[in-house]
Amino acid sequence: MDEDSRISAEEKPFQKYILFITSFATFLTSFLGSASNIALPAIGREFNASAVQLGWVTTSFILTSSILMLPFGRLADIIGRKKVYFTGLLLFTVSSCLIVFSKSITWLIVFRIMQGFSGAMVFSTSMAIVTAAFEPGERGRALGINVTCTYLGLSVGPVLGGLLTQYLGWRSIFIILVPFKIISLFLIKFKIKGDWADTAGEKFDTKGSVIYALALFAVMFGFSRLPAFSGWLCLVSGLILGTVFVFMERKTANPIFDFSLVITNRVFAFSSIAALINYAATAAIGFFISLYLQYLKGMDARMAGLIMICQPAAMALLSPAAGRLSDKINPGIIASIGMGITAIDLVLLCLINENTGVVYTAALLVIMGVGFGLFSTPNTNAIMSSVDKKQLGTASGVIGTMRSIGQMMSMSIAMMLLAIHAGTGQISPATYGGLMKAIRTGFLTLAILSAFGILASLARNKRK
Repeated sequence: MDEDSRISAEEKPFQKYILFITSFATFLTSFLGSASNIALPAIGREFNASAVQLGWVTTSFILTSSILMLPFGRLADIIGRKKVYFTGLLLFTVSSCLIVFSKSITWLIVFRIMQGFSGAMVFSTSMAIVTAAFEPGERGRALGINVTCTYLGLSVGPVLGGLLTQYLGWRSIFIILVPFKIISLFLIKFKIKGDWADTAGEKFDTKGSVIYALALFAVMFGFSRLPAFSGWLCLVSGLILGTVFVFMERKTANPIFDFSLVITNRVFAFSSIAALINYAATAAIGFFISLYLQYLKGMDARMAGLIMICQPAAMALLSPAAGRLSDKINPGIIASIGMGITAIDLVLLCLINENTGVVYTAALLVIMGVGFGLFSTPNTNAIMSSVDKKQLGTASGVIGTMRSIGQMMSMSIAMMLLAIHAGTGQISPATYGGLMKAIRTGFLTLAILSAFGILASLARNKRK
């Protein structure tokens, strides 16, 4: 495959607009995710919502976007990535406005589902558009900038979100994004030419999309319900539906996911597995550290948030350099080094206790940020550069899906360990011992996961 043929003369002049728009939209969506988590207590007070209902404010978005990313990625390859991206950003803007007028927790969750629907359209096409617009020698740098904006959003979200919630109310977090998204919509409409419909005319696999969505929903919902019997039942149901999906897709002329990518493309297969394991091994770290700092170290939310910024800040600083490096060196090697640093850091986190110094904890978060920064962009570059241009939307959807499933798995592990060691009731000084045991066991479990991730990352072949 001649990768240079992906960039047409028409697309070249608009590269800077493409990178700016996709990176800016990535920043806004990641900012919204981290800022809305800070606002959950305020939302709970206004609507008198239970902890379960507040959990669904976040989970509804993750679930909806996860089950739709791969179908929308395939649809974008057929009808045009710019078209799907623009529609998704438009619906995301509309849903942000609707959330402001929520009169109950139920309506808020409904509008968050709508955001998840539109977010899937944005997430499944963003990486594909950047990959299509940049040549192989420049792609790592561009992807690095895009990923950096994700981490910047995660870094700024807790701080700015807390200030907005405190002084202007939680609705301000959603409304403040609207003018910026309108600007992005204008730039997409008038400054980006081309639509990148590389499989135009092929039939969209509706039946396969429905089976896939049901299977993934059952698996992810099952993870969220563990260790309850209903959780295991959903997991088994999801695996059965997933098996049906695999057999269906192998016999479909135009599947939403071409399994030959996994069978014949070693780089794509093992890079995707490495991404899944990496997110499963890291997503719960922030959750554990937040509990550790606020309950066991007695910090308030503002101080804990400032310390936790260390990790995404280190990611943001390192990602552009890691992206540029992955244009010159086998990205699989860089990603494997990053995964190794993550595994070592998780082992060190197993040793923390109530008397551990804050500086030591912050230093470990910085090291974690370095490990994840070295892994994320090079691994994304490896995945996106390993497929043909007609499969870029599918590959982008796979990356987003691996991230979401990994995050759900990680949080499920965390919640299961908390239930085992600290109980299912409210956390109190009487349960602090169990909480500390759950956190340390959690870090050990995540470290073991990272070790398997290193093996998956090293198993891929050399870059094409």
